[in-house]
Amino acid sequence: MSRLASDTAMVMAAGLGKRMRPLTATRPKPLVPVGGKALIDWSLDALRAAGIARAVVNAHYLADALEAHLAGYGQRHPDLAITVSDERALLLETGGGMVRAQAHLPDPFFCLNSDNIWLDGPRDAFTELSAAWDPARMDALLLVVRHPAAHGHDGAGDFHLDPLGRISRRKPGRVAPFIYTGIQLVSHRLLRDAPEGPFSTNVLWSRAMAEGRLCGWVHTGEWFEVGTPQAIAPTEALLSRG
Repeated sequence: MSRLASDTAMVMAAGLGKRMRPLTATRPKPLVPVGGKALIDWSLDALRAAGIARAVVNAHYLADALEAHLAGYGQRHPDLAITVSDERALLLETGGGMVRAQAHLPDPFFCLNSDNIWLDGPRDAFTELSAAWDPARMDALLLVVRHPAAHGHDGAGDFHLDPLGRISRRKPGRVAPFIYTGIQLVSHRLLRDAPEGPFSTNVLWSRAMAEGRLCGWVHTGEWFEVGTPQAIAPTEALLSRG
């Protein structure tokens, strides 16, 4: 049996990248260079290193440039088959993007943001999620990190975990110990009866939380938030030290 719960990952790459302006005035955020390569290549390289065979990438903002980059990446790395989920006509947000691409996605599938950079611990992130995956009690399993491992993040955190790994949200005005990395393992059950058109994955997460079926797993490595131009140089400095 494969050590991975899925051979396919959806890579979210359709956003407008407003916080990364002015670098995103002429290129989509996934193509902003960090540490000598495009942001999305960090994610694609991690998929290949983990043994994932297929990537489904959604595209909206400056989609032609993104598609051309993906075509070149696929030619250089034929071990990763890349399919583009076209959202040129309408940006569907994270939840709508998954629903749009569902026909290309097995059950379950990995999902990750294209602006993720992380370093793995003893096991890669996808193996960690796969080992913890229990479809009998989970609709989605989110990879989270503690504050000391979240470089460039200055927020109050996102989630709490109970002893069974079930997720609850941070209460307003409080601090939560775990930050979402943008990486998750998703069952098609999470997408059932989804709204039409654009909507956030938070809509589906809220239902799964209420049913006790949204869980988290704590990453054993490091994670980097690269949301603004000012975050690039510090991230590159940390990465250069390994």
